[in-house]
Parts: sequence; C-alpha cells; structure tokens
Amino acid sequence: MPRSCGTPSRLIREVVEARITGATVEIFHKGQRVASHVFCAVRNRHTTVTEHMPSAHRRYAAWTPAKMMDEAAKIGTATLALFEAIMKAKPHPEQGFRSCLGILSLVKSYGPARVEAACQRGNDIGATTYGSIASILKNGLDRAYARAEHGGCARAAADDAPVHHDNIRGRDYYH
Repeated sequence: MPRSCGTPSRLIREVVEARITGATVEIFHKGQRVASHVFCAVRNRHTTVTEHMPSAHRRYAAWTPAKMMDEAAKIGTATLALFEAIMKAKPHPEQGFRSCLGILSLVKSYGPARVEAACQRGNDIGATTYGSIASILKNGLDRAYARAEHGGCARAAADDAPVHHDNIRGRDYYH
C-alpha cells in the first residue's frame, strides 16, 4: 500500500475519497490509497489497524483491562475498586482507559499513598473521574481523609468536640 502521507490519522479534517465494496473500504487522498480495511465478519464490530492510529492512541492499544487492574492493585484496593467502577460505567471497558491512565500518572506527582487515599475518597463520594481524583489531590482532601481512615484520631477528635458558636443553641436549649 502506498504511504505518501504517513499514517492516515494525519488526514483528519482533509477531504478524502472512499471506495466501498461488499468486502473492503479503501480511502484515497489526492489519488493515493492511504488505507484499506476488510470489513469485519461480525456485525457492528469495529476493527482497528494499529499503524493507522495516531501515536497518542497507540499508547493505549497495548493496555488490556487485566493489565489496567494489575497496575491499580499495585497502588491499593481503593484504586482497584475505582478502576473497576470506571470501567463498569462504560459500554466498553477500554473507554475508561484514559481516565485510569490519567489516575496512574498522578502517582508520579503525588505518590501511591496519596493516590490511594484520593481513590478511597472518590469511591465513597461517587467521584469516578480523573478530574475528580486530580481535584481531591490538588486540594489536599486526600490528606485529611487518609488520617481519618488510617489513624482515626484526627477525625474522631474533631467529630466529638462540641462546636461553640453564637448561632448554635446546643442540646440544653431543647430541655
């Protein structure tokens, strides 16, 4: 197959011609064939030629749901549970890979313990996106949560101490 333009993904937003037969689809750009695909025998199933994908997408092609779960388990059980929730929420598990890979990348900046605490908080409040976990970490919400979950003392002391304020009447007010 002639390859005058490199990968066909470089032709996004370009005018191309398609030749479609009962068995194949061929794509032409300025008279040069740039891609040829055989139709999948299974109805409504897509096929992908890795070489035709943009380089950013090729990075994800090597990942499988099992590999993603293995990486999550290395961080902790909360991260594993979050990844499972992300993938179950999508029609195809692979659609959740981008969020999961983003969360994995947060380990470089915040470390595995903080990411695990953020994932635990995310699980508890139903925040199952990369943006939510990144926000929890950015705002330090994982730190207080980790103390409460693992140490217990910080949260218990704060919850048991009475709050004194002019607008709070207290239990004595109500006989």
